[in-house]
Amino acid sequence: MSKGYFVTHLVCGLTGKEYPARQIHELSEAGRPLLVKYDLEAIKKAVKKEDMIGRAPDMWRLRELLPYEDPANVISLGETMTPLLDCPRLSEQYGASPEAIIVKDEGRLPTGSFKARGLAMAVSMANELGIKRIAMPTNGNAGAALSAYCTRGGMESFVFCPDDTPEMNIRETALQGSDVYRVNGLINECGKIVFDGKEAANWFDFSTLKEPYRIEGKKTMGLELAEQMGWDVPDVIFYPTGGGTGLIGMWKAFQELRDIGWIGDKMPRMVAVQADGCAPIVKAFDEGTQHAELWQDASTHAAGIRVPVAVGDFLILEAVRDSGGFAMAVSEEQIKQARLDCGQVEGVHLCPEGAATLAAYKKALDSGMIKKTDRAVLFNCGSGLKYPLPEAGGTIDKTQPIDYSQFK
Repeated sequence: MSKGYFVTHLVCGLTGKEYPARQIHELSEAGRPLLVKYDLEAIKKAVKKEDMIGRAPDMWRLRELLPYEDPANVISLGETMTPLLDCPRLSEQYGASPEAIIVKDEGRLPTGSFKARGLAMAVSMANELGIKRIAMPTNGNAGAALSAYCTRGGMESFVFCPDDTPEMNIRETALQGSDVYRVNGLINECGKIVFDGKEAANWFDFSTLKEPYRIEGKKTMGLELAEQMGWDVPDVIFYPTGGGTGLIGMWKAFQELRDIGWIGDKMPRMVAVQADGCAPIVKAFDEGTQHAELWQDASTHAAGIRVPVAVGDFLILEAVRDSGGFAMAVSEEQIKQARLDCGQVEGVHLCPEGAATLAAYKKALDSGMIKKTDRAVLFNCGSGLKYPLPEAGGTIDKTQPIDYSQFK
């Protein structure tokens, strides 16, 4: 075992059956996601919090809790730590304490979204395991990230997206080297094309949670957040939930940090945020079920959370319930208003999925589900510049007298 490598095995997230490390895996025999397990006692002895001080400020800094064995196999585009942005004026406008709302702005990452974390790790692991041809379905940002990292690593990639995916995402994906195809269907139907083509096209299926390592990349959001908060955690985390990889990964991160003694027993309440037009996790949470039913006729302009069915549904629901959190859906108008509020009050440009978390925060605060003194971290999962913006701006005719009273 190489220095800094502490992976022991993988386990099925549903059944607990163990699988060996250092081998190519897709889903478990039960058809469910595999989770990476580490020798946490050995990690305790090998690294201390103080060791983080001299390390590069990037997502790879807590090397001991990551799955790759040889650093030479890492494919990177410069995954910097993303900032925490306090929103005191918006907090007060919503009736909360000034320190209540904190936005973690993942739009600063390569390819402009938090998908860079998961795909950087998953593609690096594919590189380590000798996989050179990859396909995946996407609602936009994940495809762009896959394209960039595969091209960076000299690998082929094929991306299939709903035909109403934001044009910016489609063109970005193509520009960065993938073969990208529009499909007249939703992301789960794109996923079926990828799955059905595995043998004929000889590609590896990178659909959400169908390989074990995207979770480990998204887990770095939790590792990073705890460090940024002085090895503490917020009271509540609002997370835009489609496939739910990040929510699952962060919950895993907090458990691992607790088990190696870097944070205490306090855990954040995890809130899965969805849109009214596509809320399978919310419905399952409200009904107390372990799995979520396929959501029919899914629709929302927040494309990243338009996921009618998630293979890791039970892991999302488990994290939400175990943390004392909840699942909440918000309307299209609430999402649009939250995006406008944050931009005009704080100068923070949220993407629609990020704005959904702010809309959910306000709804939860107004209904008493959270307290006005709770520190709430809201994940802005991508740059708002990648999405359509409302028309704006007045006009001035330079040839006519200008009425300056209009500016008072």
